[in-house]
This record gives sequence, structure tokens and C-alpha cells, in this order.
Amino acid sequence: MDTSAQPPAVASRPRFIRIRSAAYWLATVPVVAELGVGGVWDIARIPYIRDLTAHLGYPSYFLVLLGTWKVLGAVALLVPGRALLKEWAYAGAFFTYTGAMVSHLTTGYDVGEVGLLAVMTALTVLSWALRPPSRRTH
Repeated sequence: MDTSAQPPAVASRPRFIRIRSAAYWLATVPVVAELGVGGVWDIARIPYIRDLTAHLGYPSYFLVLLGTWKVLGAVALLVPGRALLKEWAYAGAFFTYTGAMVSHLTTGYDVGEVGLLAVMTALTVLSWALRPPSRRTH
């Protein structure tokens, strides 16, 4: 016999919050890692990235610009508070991944990357949707 004073829906609320928090971090960590590591690789213009960017038709200086914004986006997603800054970081990550997909598809170069970019786009949207109230603007 259940002697708790709370209805079952209220009693399971902490479990739901833990699951949602775990799902948020499982989606957010790969996005932050890709933005951070990918941004550093862009800034350093490592040969693989430089060649890929050239094949896609972008100038090499674009890598420094994109890489800097990616690293700043990764930091923005990790720091506490700053909800509006996080919104911009999510938007930037979404535009980066979807823009890269379009670049690969329109040039026909390294189309195998599109699947990974689609996964990163989905993880970005999932992270945004699951973010805790302290990381929301409303």
C-alpha cells in the first residue's frame, strides 16, 4: 500500500527531470565538442580541412572566420546563464551544419559527410529543445 501523499505523476517528476537533463547533455556534448575541435581545426587550417574547403569553393580565409565563431559558440553553450547568447550559438551551429550539407550536395564533393552533418544538425536541435529553463530566453 502506497502511503505517500503525492499522486504518482508528481512522484515521477524528479525522474523525468533527470532523464531530460541526461538527454540534454548527451545531445549537447557532441555539438560542443565538434564546434570546439572543428573550430580549432578550421583556425589552424589543417590540410584536410583546407583541401575540403577549397573543393567546396570557399576561400581559405573563410576557415579562420568560421573557426573563430565555432569556438566562441562552443564556449557560449557551456557557460552558465547568458540565455540569449546561447540562442545565437544554437542558430550559428544550425546554419553551419545545414550550410555545409547544402555545400556538399550542390558541389557533389565528399557527399558522405552529409550523414554526419545531418546527425549534428539533429543533435543541435535536440540540445536546443531539451535545454533547462536557466538556459532559455523565455
